[in-house]
Amino acid sequence: MTTFTKIRENETALIEIDAAKRLSKIDPMTYGGFTEHMGRCIYGGIYDPGNPLSDSDGFRKDVIDALRELDVPVIRYPGGNFCATYHWQDGIGPREKRPSRPELAWLGTETNQFGTDEFMAWLSVLSKGRPGGRVEPYICLNMGTGTLDEALAWVEYCNGTRNTYYANLRRANGHPEPYRVKYWALGNEVWGPWQVEQMTAEDYAKKANQWAKALRLLDPDIVLVLCGQDGTTSWDHTVLQACVPVVDMHSIHVYTAAGTSHIKNVTAPLAAERAIRIAASQIELARIERGVAVSKPPTKICFDEWNVWDPDRAPGDKGAEETYTLSDALAVAVWLNVFVRQSRYIGMANIAQTVNVISPLMTTEKGIVKQSTWWPLLLFSKYMHGWTLATHVRAGTYNGETFPSWLQGTLEEGASWLDVSASVDEQGYVNLAVVNINESEDFEVVVKGVEGKKVSVYTVTAPQVSATNTAAKEEVSIAESEWNGDGPYKFAKHSFTMLRWKS
Repeated sequence: MTTFTKIRENETALIEIDAAKRLSKIDPMTYGGFTEHMGRCIYGGIYDPGNPLSDSDGFRKDVIDALRELDVPVIRYPGGNFCATYHWQDGIGPREKRPSRPELAWLGTETNQFGTDEFMAWLSVLSKGRPGGRVEPYICLNMGTGTLDEALAWVEYCNGTRNTYYANLRRANGHPEPYRVKYWALGNEVWGPWQVEQMTAEDYAKKANQWAKALRLLDPDIVLVLCGQDGTTSWDHTVLQACVPVVDMHSIHVYTAAGTSHIKNVTAPLAAERAIRIAASQIELARIERGVAVSKPPTKICFDEWNVWDPDRAPGDKGAEETYTLSDALAVAVWLNVFVRQSRYIGMANIAQTVNVISPLMTTEKGIVKQSTWWPLLLFSKYMHGWTLATHVRAGTYNGETFPSWLQGTLEEGASWLDVSASVDEQGYVNLAVVNINESEDFEVVVKGVEGKKVSVYTVTAPQVSATNTAAKEEVSIAESEWNGDGPYKFAKHSFTMLRWKS
């Protein structure tokens, strides 16, 4: 949580931080990923058989190495909109017998050469040597053209331990031990007019209740995620009121982008912060009105699709391959600040997507490209763990138009030029994340709570907010330096800075 005081232009900005003021735990699942059968995310992204950069299973080794840098804790699969017409049994068994199908979400052809077993095998490789244990799978069920029988069969195939048909089918396919898939989503964006089998909130709620009941009878240990909208809608209210007693998390999706306007682009993620707070209130209200027992763990928000994405700039049916700018990287840093500030409510968040499709990581035939947005994601996933710290900011503000337009009306004092979050980890290291969203002005800032400390400094910036990274050139990366903690610190224009010190 960050509190804020607006100051006049001639006043000195201040960030005040106290390592003793821990507020809420930052869930490690905040830095999750998402792989969908869309564009080049799976085929040509994580799975590229025949490429010399791939291993014997066809998995791109350079992608695996990069994702290990991020220490991704959980990955959502297989979608996304793709789920609504995906039948998981098409993607198991001998590859030569797997059918190709028309794919209706992104208007392609799904060859089914990569399915459940390949996904779990890829996660196993990705998990090797991970100090925090395995990378958790998170599977989204088909609540479009799929049936409850099909969903139950998928859970049994993944988690079954008894002498039953689908558990035995998994064994017959060469996987004797259960996969122990914990996280299961009850559909994806079924409220959207683009969905095959779009539903009303009332129809979805009735169906989700019945599915949840049956799935828990089969496996009482699974975590079920309800399909919300963006957290601010009557859809969210209706499905939560009906289903909050039988689910564990509530999914919301938000994407931000604002064309060529840098300031609208970097302030847009503040709409997601408002969405989290509204969704958390709707969850709390539903739990109260439905009489959910206090012994039932809190119903957290699963923000399982988020990112900067302009569908006009990168259409989904054309592969959604964005070329991200420094401005987009700063927007991603603001997004991540939002998740840290609102950590009390976040049980999981998944950047969409992990490779190639609106992604910080791109592949070519000869290697990978770490886009501008990679660098703030790397710093947060590496360092922003532990607890959110109470932080106070005194700064000037932007008071102009926003995207979405309603956001401007919720920012009573405007958007701070300095977007800030802070954490302290188990080892006592304080991490202060500061985005100077101003395109043209540096700010000298008094940082209280760091005096006399040896501070590691990580800065992401470039001469212009339009700077990009491509296979031919890298204009945006991390510059490392040190600071002695004395005097004011200058946060450069259009930059993301992380300060890290031992408390």
